[in-house]
Amino acid sequence: MIKSVYEKYKEIINYLIFGVLTTVISLIVYYGLTFTIINPDDALMLQVANVISWIAGVLFAYFTNRKMVFNSQADGFKENLREFGKFILGRAGTMALEEGGVILFNTILKLPLMPVKITLTIIVI
Repeated sequence: MIKSVYEKYKEIINYLIFGVLTTVISLIVYYGLTFTIINPDDALMLQVANVISWIAGVLFAYFTNRKMVFNSQADGFKENLREFGKFILGRAGTMALEEGGVILFNTILKLPLMPVKITLTIIVI
């Protein structure tokens, strides 16, 4: 029974699983940077950490989603590059939303960083 439900909703289930894992990767990278090498009081460096965590999440999402979720049939360098470009363009808007949110809520309004980052990550998903 579980197998038949999984087969029926495979794409949705895998998308949710890898979406959660993408979020975890992004948060681990972000907090790893902000608690080790980046001063959390430096607004510019927080934005750098956010961009790096976004890139890590997007790369993870691309490589897992293309095969495990969407069963990409792209073949050859040119076709894969076009697919990757479309994926990145689709995610660029989410980065702008997240960057703007960190600037507004943490840097300007001085709300605590962890709840801001987690909330924005959930909104972006």
